[in-house]
Amino acid sequence: MAATQQEARSCARTPKRTNMASFNSNEWRAICDKFTNAQNLTEIESRNDPENDPFRSKYKARELLREIYCSLKNFEAGEGEEEGGGESGDQRPTEQPVDGQREDLFGQGFSGDSPAGLRAAKLGAVEYYLGVNHVDTEELPAGQEHLMNCMKLLERCRVSSLNVSLFIHVRNQLGILWAGRDETETAQGFLETAESIYQRYMKEDGSPPTDMTEYFAAEESLLTHQERIKRFELAYTHTMYYLAQVYKNLGQTERAATYCHTTLQRQLQLNQFTPMEWALNAATLSQYYITKGRYMEGRHCLSAATVISDLAGEVPSEAAAQENEAESERREHLRQKRAEIARCWIKYCLNLLQDAKKQLEDNIGELDTDRQEELKRARRREEEEEEKGRKSALLFGSEDTFDSIASIEEKVMCLFPLDFTEARSVFLVGQNHVTQAKDYFQMDGYVTDHIEILQDHSALFRSLAFFEEDLERRCKMHKRRVDMLEPICNDLNAQYYLMIRRQLMFELAETYNEMMDLKLALANRQADTQSLDNHTIKKFNHLCSASAKYFQMFLDSLCSPEGKFPERLEEEVLRPALVARFRVARLHSRFISTSPTVQLDNLNKSLENYKYVVQYCEANPEAGATVETELELSKEMAGLLPLKINRLKARMASNN
Repeated sequence: MAATQQEARSCARTPKRTNMASFNSNEWRAICDKFTNAQNLTEIESRNDPENDPFRSKYKARELLREIYCSLKNFEAGEGEEEGGGESGDQRPTEQPVDGQREDLFGQGFSGDSPAGLRAAKLGAVEYYLGVNHVDTEELPAGQEHLMNCMKLLERCRVSSLNVSLFIHVRNQLGILWAGRDETETAQGFLETAESIYQRYMKEDGSPPTDMTEYFAAEESLLTHQERIKRFELAYTHTMYYLAQVYKNLGQTERAATYCHTTLQRQLQLNQFTPMEWALNAATLSQYYITKGRYMEGRHCLSAATVISDLAGEVPSEAAAQENEAESERREHLRQKRAEIARCWIKYCLNLLQDAKKQLEDNIGELDTDRQEELKRARRREEEEEEKGRKSALLFGSEDTFDSIASIEEKVMCLFPLDFTEARSVFLVGQNHVTQAKDYFQMDGYVTDHIEILQDHSALFRSLAFFEEDLERRCKMHKRRVDMLEPICNDLNAQYYLMIRRQLMFELAETYNEMMDLKLALANRQADTQSLDNHTIKKFNHLCSASAKYFQMFLDSLCSPEGKFPERLEEEVLRPALVARFRVARLHSRFISTSPTVQLDNLNKSLENYKYVVQYCEANPEAGATVETELELSKEMAGLLPLKINRLKARMASNN
């Protein structure tokens, strides 16, 4: 209260005038000039304030606003205000309103266009600007007080073309203020009221409303109708933007996405956006649509992001960046943001391939050709639905950008790929963006980001391999995955990148395992296992050994510094650890060897790991739910292997 009480005392020392100054009077022009100066200090001069006095211009602007407030308070109220039931104006409102307490902002109170309404709007506008000023200078309680004073002044008036902009602006600011305090539901109340005021005003009136700056403008400086509309629509766009953040924080993700999409579209229509910021927001929104399987909307957001990001201009050359600090910062900014958009494209392509795989795979993870044919027959209907959806969707773009966005969309499908040719087209788009992302997120300086991009690249190959019918080519795709991940895994510092190394070790183990199965399937097409040639056996055993090695490395990474395996596994590694044990058991039982001693050693290692899975789940029953299939097979093998081991021992004994 201290700030406003001081201003009230200051105003009280100023003698009252006898009547309201006329629009063209010298007194009024002085007020208008002060307001113009205050705006200039706030919006322009403040950018050049020194670091040791960052709010110097805003403090000066505050003093001018206080003087304007005092001058306005000292004009006598006209008859219209008294008749309208308003207050005399000598005192600031002391009771803070709760937003929305008056049921009908459009039908109660005195007319917003009356002299009393105009006076309340002008006083309210100064309170608003003082509130924003205090918030900008990090004096939030005083800022809130001024903004609530503005609300109270407006409570006396009906919404009209003269004050509707102020009604919305003050609620936007209060929404921001309360959201910044993590009082999300309070912020929601202010912003939703602002939204409903806009919607009802546009429905019942719709004329270009007066902008708040026009309260203090000479007649020759009044805005055109077009500029009024633009500013009013921009205020409502801000309402949409802040509501998107509020709904996101409340966990209402679908609603948040809708408001974010509307905000982005309105920014384009009003030509009020920073290209790279807009593009990154659109790319981020695409990730929400992807998680919901709405690939048409996701593709549209990413295509728009690519087109709009190009409006930011060319990336300065390395030579230019070395000569000029501003060019260096611009180069860094553009390269980073475009690389982040590229990563969003990678996720789009990867998720589209993975979701298509889920639609097409049978119960053992292979391509279900009957399902494939069924989906191909349904494709025409899907294409028609896509076209209908496109017509009803809220599309980005203007006359300048719409064709460019559509051109990019045509280069990548948004329906599930159903065969290798279609899958490859999606894969290649993803791979192109991998190259772009890696160019910025290099291993030197961006270790975690670089590896995540490599993992996505590996996942793209894995998804594409599902569609490949040629087993030899499929195996080569998995070999590409090994070639990109193995050097990184072996070079990473285990102390600093333990979690990432574990991920890589597990993926490498699974990749070698898939290659082993493919090699065996290829061999079985040519002959039975009894007649495998030495080269094939050697290759098979190498893949089997490599898979077991990486699974064992993963398990060893869970050990204490003394090398002891934990008695109880942490939740985040429970399933991976038990699966690794199961896989190691399976791999040892699959080694091909003519030596009975080697066979016996492998079978014993296999039994040991199967038993571990069974015994751990018996000691910790909740663990069984995480590895139901593996546990069932482990129990079966733990019962069968001892018989096989005994037969082998008996044969070895008889041979001796």
